[in-house]
Amino acid sequence: MEISKFINSLSDRYTQVDKELLQRALEIAEKAHKGQKRASGEPYINHCKAVASILAEMNVPPVVVAAGLLHDTVEDTSLDLKELKREFGKEIFDLVQAVTKLGTLPRVSKDSSGTSASLKVKSGGDEEDVKQWRAELASENLRKTFLAMAEDPRVVLIKLADRLHNMRTLNYLPEEKKQRIAQETMDLFAPLASRIGIWQMKWDLEDLAFRYLDPEIYHDIAKQLDERRSERERKMKKIIANINKVMNREGMQAEVTGRPKHIYSIYKKMKTKKVPFNELSDIRGVRIIVPTEEDCYAAVGIIHLHWRPLPGEFDDYIAAPKPSLYQSIHTSVVYDDGETLEVQIRTPEMHRRAEYGIAAHWRYKEGQKRDKDFEQRVAYLRQMLEWQQDVESAQEFVDGLKNEVFGDRVYAFTPRGDILDLPVGATPIDFAYNIHTEVGHRCRGAKVNGRLVPLDYKLTTGDQVEILTAKRGGPSRDWLNENLELVKTKSARGKIKRWFKQLEKEQNVESGKLLLDKEVARLDLGSDVDYEELARNFNYDNCDDMFAAIGCSDISMGRVIHALAAIKESDSPVFTSQYGDQLSRETSKDVVVVGLKRLKNQLAGCCNPTPGDEIVGFITRGRGATIHRKDCANILNVKDKERLVEVSWGSPIRTFPVPVIIKAYDRDGLTRDIATVLSNNSVSLSELRVDVDQNQGEAIFHLVLGVKNVAELRRTLDLLERINNVYEARRVRSV
Repeated sequence: MEISKFINSLSDRYTQVDKELLQRALEIAEKAHKGQKRASGEPYINHCKAVASILAEMNVPPVVVAAGLLHDTVEDTSLDLKELKREFGKEIFDLVQAVTKLGTLPRVSKDSSGTSASLKVKSGGDEEDVKQWRAELASENLRKTFLAMAEDPRVVLIKLADRLHNMRTLNYLPEEKKQRIAQETMDLFAPLASRIGIWQMKWDLEDLAFRYLDPEIYHDIAKQLDERRSERERKMKKIIANINKVMNREGMQAEVTGRPKHIYSIYKKMKTKKVPFNELSDIRGVRIIVPTEEDCYAAVGIIHLHWRPLPGEFDDYIAAPKPSLYQSIHTSVVYDDGETLEVQIRTPEMHRRAEYGIAAHWRYKEGQKRDKDFEQRVAYLRQMLEWQQDVESAQEFVDGLKNEVFGDRVYAFTPRGDILDLPVGATPIDFAYNIHTEVGHRCRGAKVNGRLVPLDYKLTTGDQVEILTAKRGGPSRDWLNENLELVKTKSARGKIKRWFKQLEKEQNVESGKLLLDKEVARLDLGSDVDYEELARNFNYDNCDDMFAAIGCSDISMGRVIHALAAIKESDSPVFTSQYGDQLSRETSKDVVVVGLKRLKNQLAGCCNPTPGDEIVGFITRGRGATIHRKDCANILNVKDKERLVEVSWGSPIRTFPVPVIIKAYDRDGLTRDIATVLSNNSVSLSELRVDVDQNQGEAIFHLVLGVKNVAELRRTLDLLERINNVYEARRVRSV
């Protein structure tokens, strides 16, 4: 078989048999995609070749590269699936099937009426229905893709290579689609590359996504980098030569190279340090590769001996690797010119893992020993299968990935010293379920670093956690109340829901009705609630089925109350009282600066502008725009008129006055705690009266709160009832 120039260019590592396999895959892909064009106008096969090239650069096995060449043949061509399986066998066929985007996917997301958005579109829905359907389809697409990745980690590599080339050619798509794909890439695919340790791909994906999400800032940073490139490269050559000289003099065998900074990482550094680009001093770095782990520590000693280290800038990822198993020593020093120099020190093996991540597993020869690092790298992918059956929609699954799998992590210790890896915001209950399901079910309290903490305590890295358990019993339904933030992880929520599902249906019906009646009374939604209509809204045949679903947490109370409020609103306004005509107008947190996105701003202390005043912005170096009244003396006298920018107040938010009563056992500081909860959650308080019964030791608070909707009212009442000594918080008709 004659091997094409393209296949020969892929990798020297592949044998003649490997190249023949790839040549067959290329020929079938060319035949299947014949006549097809991409949005750019180039032949579609160029995309398949580009994906194969990206995979070959990582030296993955030829079957993965072949699947990369064929990855769109199932979806986008009329290629016979039986022919594909017969020609290449089950392994390549399964990989192609797994990575296929499957444009026509079954619906999993339903609205409150139980009807999927896709059905509405087919029956002639409006433009909003079409948008909703497209968003759901995209979320379902991502859900299917990530579950396929969890089942076969090689799919990750093909999908990332596919996404990387799609991002490189994104400019030819419509603006709305560019924004959606770029946001998906930033939220999901770049963190995925990071989590499995393919750092170069992570940086490329972040930079490409950032280019479309915030083009003005991206091009501004890129322009400034380009203007200073020749000077920076000249300085870096001198720095590398100097460090090499120092290492040789100390007898240390080392390879020193410059480490390029990426645009998105520079932007994040600007945000963290709150400085503009020209004030950043640490955008240059070097990488030192030494033979052994011991040499890494010796090398950092040599660096610190010759240049002063910056406090708080030393990280030892060799002793404590990142979740992706990335290992290096990071330090920052003050170089000879007085500016900061970042230094990475690692071994060749650590460098190989950092470059190729999960793909490094396949770079060894066949017949290798069990690769524990590889198993650890992909273990977190299995988490996706643990809780995906408990989510109510594809969008919830994707949100779970963003927040839980790809979000920031905390590392807490058991009393025995074992480390548990949890998402930021995890609580002792999450910790308990991470140890064992039964420990979670019987959790009744926790000690963190030797002291008792509430169950909504947010764990931080380094905490030592001891779970206090009962001998028997189960979880509380309050744990599933999202307003109370008692449980963060999807896996813990799934285990709690399964526990309630195992109860007898009659018990769940009774519990569900009791919970709903209590919530309707607390929110004062009326005594004439039509539960039959509400059940039909959720596609249940009768009330008991709906009550059972509430009782076992198949549907959340928040969704039920939202649907009930919508039904009530169609008949008469939910918020009606003696205060009904009042309306408070607040502003969004940010002032809008015309023509500039996300520009930091602050209110001037000299004139203290308030919503409704005519205002103007004054650009201050390193501090964004300072907002003044137009009649401010400082503005009237300003000489540099070019630094003035047009600004406006954010859109007004409508709030409704709602009377609320709080019953509590009186104690010192109770009023302060109530005010703190309201302030921390941006709920306005327009009226307050307190009646104290000295004989009973009881305090009754009569308040009028400003809330935007029933969901905010419900959350506020939940938080008020969490205050010590408060035993009831509910809405009333008047104070």
